[in-house]
Amino acid sequence: MSKAMRTDPQSPAPHVADSHDLIRVHGARENNLKDVSIEIPKRRLTVFTGVSGSGKSSLVFNTIAAESQRMINETYSTFVQGFMPTLARPEVDVLDGLTTAIIVDQQRMGADPRSTVGTATDANAMLRILFSRLGRPHIGSPNAFSFNVPSVRASGAITVERGAKKTEVQTYTRTGGMCTRCEGRGAVSDIDLTQLYDDSKSLAEGAFTIPGWKSDSFFTVRVYAESGLLDPDKPIRDFTKKEMQDFLYREPTKVKVEGVNLTFEGLIPKIQKSFLSKDREAMQPHIREFVDRAVTFTTCPECDGTRLSEAARSSRINGVSIADACRMQISDLAEWIRGLDEPSVAPLLATLLRTLESFMEIGLGYLSLERPAGTLSGGEAQRVKMIRHLGSSLTDTTYVFDEPTIGLHPHDIQRMNDLLRRLRDKGNTVLVVDHKPETIAIADHVVDLGPGAGTAGGTVCFEGTVEGLRASGTVTGRHLDDRAALKESVRKPTGRLEIRGASANNLRDVDVDIPLGVLAVVTGVAGSGKSSLVHGSIPAGAGVVSIDQGAIRGSRRSNPATYTGLLDPIRKAFAKANGVKPALFSANSEGACPACNGAGVIFTDLAMMAGVSTVCEECDGKRFQASVLEHRLGGRDISEVLAMPVAEAEEFFGGGQARTPAAHAILGRLADVGLGYLSLGQPLTTLSGGERQRLKLATRMADKGGVYVLDEPTTGLHLADVEQLLGLLDRLVDSGKSVIVIEHHQAVMAHADWIIDLGPGAGHDGGRIVFEGTPADLVAARSTLTGEHLAAYVGA
Repeated sequence: MSKAMRTDPQSPAPHVADSHDLIRVHGARENNLKDVSIEIPKRRLTVFTGVSGSGKSSLVFNTIAAESQRMINETYSTFVQGFMPTLARPEVDVLDGLTTAIIVDQQRMGADPRSTVGTATDANAMLRILFSRLGRPHIGSPNAFSFNVPSVRASGAITVERGAKKTEVQTYTRTGGMCTRCEGRGAVSDIDLTQLYDDSKSLAEGAFTIPGWKSDSFFTVRVYAESGLLDPDKPIRDFTKKEMQDFLYREPTKVKVEGVNLTFEGLIPKIQKSFLSKDREAMQPHIREFVDRAVTFTTCPECDGTRLSEAARSSRINGVSIADACRMQISDLAEWIRGLDEPSVAPLLATLLRTLESFMEIGLGYLSLERPAGTLSGGEAQRVKMIRHLGSSLTDTTYVFDEPTIGLHPHDIQRMNDLLRRLRDKGNTVLVVDHKPETIAIADHVVDLGPGAGTAGGTVCFEGTVEGLRASGTVTGRHLDDRAALKESVRKPTGRLEIRGASANNLRDVDVDIPLGVLAVVTGVAGSGKSSLVHGSIPAGAGVVSIDQGAIRGSRRSNPATYTGLLDPIRKAFAKANGVKPALFSANSEGACPACNGAGVIFTDLAMMAGVSTVCEECDGKRFQASVLEHRLGGRDISEVLAMPVAEAEEFFGGGQARTPAAHAILGRLADVGLGYLSLGQPLTTLSGGERQRLKLATRMADKGGVYVLDEPTTGLHLADVEQLLGLLDRLVDSGKSVIVIEHHQAVMAHADWIIDLGPGAGHDGGRIVFEGTPADLVAARSTLTGEHLAAYVGA
């Protein structure tokens, strides 16, 4: 191929199109941002840092990325926009130089019980096509290998309105791969009837013990008592065989109750539909507790947990069924795919192999495609979402990452850093919100927000190079080179928590004694078996309070006061002081402003355009009726109390007229975890990831139990906040509690009294104890990956 030669010796003047090398933000005011103006270089790696709650996510996600997505959505027709989420324009004066934003956040993947790693990444779709082409015996189309598609048979007469009308008899069949017994879930439930009702009582006496089933509930309890199918005054244990069959298993039947048409359905199918069709993690705590008590989930005996029908499992390629393929560790599956030499499906094999290799490249080769998506940690979910972008040919795109190093061992962080650099080197703008010094160190440009959190943050404290940040004197700059030292002396255990023969997931028949009365840290590379050991193997009844990484769910009506239970004692204190009902002091109940229904704002839906929210003129955004605000406690009304930060409220409820010990205790726990700046009425939807993690920690600290299990409590925490967390862990241990922490952060490892290191690798290369002992012994031995990184961290 010939190539044209340039003969012009003079370099041309810069093209005007090359002048747009900056993303310009002027006057950003989202959440707590205080009129922030900033210029971010394109095609560079920019890291945003600052204490938790300083405004990083508000600037990066709620302003830059949100506006990019909104503008892309506006390029579609109004018809298409009607099917898309409507996005409001961020509170910002000028946003210039934006490019298409691809957001990779920490949101957990869909917790639907049918969603797996394979379905979420399209790997299953490719496998289904592969087996429909090469599998022997041939059983049908790709749908025949899908556990989400049931087999369907239908026949009937249809009239074709074409020329002279003609009636034809048609038969329709579709072969699906869903197991009929478990309906593609892989597990079946066995319900303990004693947890549903008291059989010594009659329906009229309130026999049901199911949460939310009140005796006067028209659609649940009364439909059973007044259906005419059962005797409401007879104790359930005296029901005849026919009555018991109707009570527990009757198919949906129309009945009349007080002249209203309702549907009577057997108790077992009703419980299965109302409780068991939802993911356990998405349930409210009291419902989850009931389900755990009343329902036992066992592997489906018909499909052995594979979710697939017998026909789908019978079709094989080289002796391997699609169920076997999905059960393999992804690294092993990739090896099997490489061994298939079938020219007829070569493009499919190449694409599938590329997807599986992306899993391994990103450190997830230890997963299997059948792993339920809801069981992935936040870090794993985020990396699974990244897979589809790894081989992308797009350039001049903005990639936005929310703490991509979450859940990663120091050994794996280097791999993640290499990936971020690669995306940048292809000509993309990479924006990363992160606290880890290892990630800040590779930045081309650093933006530090602060100086504090909440109302004390929201300004840019520094922007420039990493070296400039070190010398800047900001909170991040001062703590960037912090290194926790090894303890000179460690605490002596007061007992042992014995785990014997642990074999959950990838554990290899592990025997270990976790010391009690001390700070014990369980560590190891991602996928080595830490969570399986701690969450899956600790014996029941050990008095364990487990604080996992599960997301806090809540609407904009939820706030720290409602989530922690703080609002109950506050409402009672107001009611007692004023001689009125407690319900008046709830913006979700009788005290709500009638104009905005207690939301504080009025939403106007504008169809495919972004909805508009305006502050309610009736209550001026205070959410309560004017008459409620006349009632006071200690000189403050309820809206003024909810506007208080935790630190001020702790003082307010600690003494004087407003003294409320129950509220003061909860506020003390919130202050202990470093949330003293948080307003009691701030919507949960505006909290950062680190703030939500600490809010959950503060709430669970009230639970009764001698052993606390914390799953990566440093998630979302700034370097300065980690110090405060270590102080809290020490106070817990010194108060007589035993604390077990699953953690990768070297500061927590160095501060531990005892370390249990799992490995040596991930998946089937892990699942063994590779070290037990003190941090000093681990550093001295340097026998594991963790030991090497901890030694480098403490400078040993």
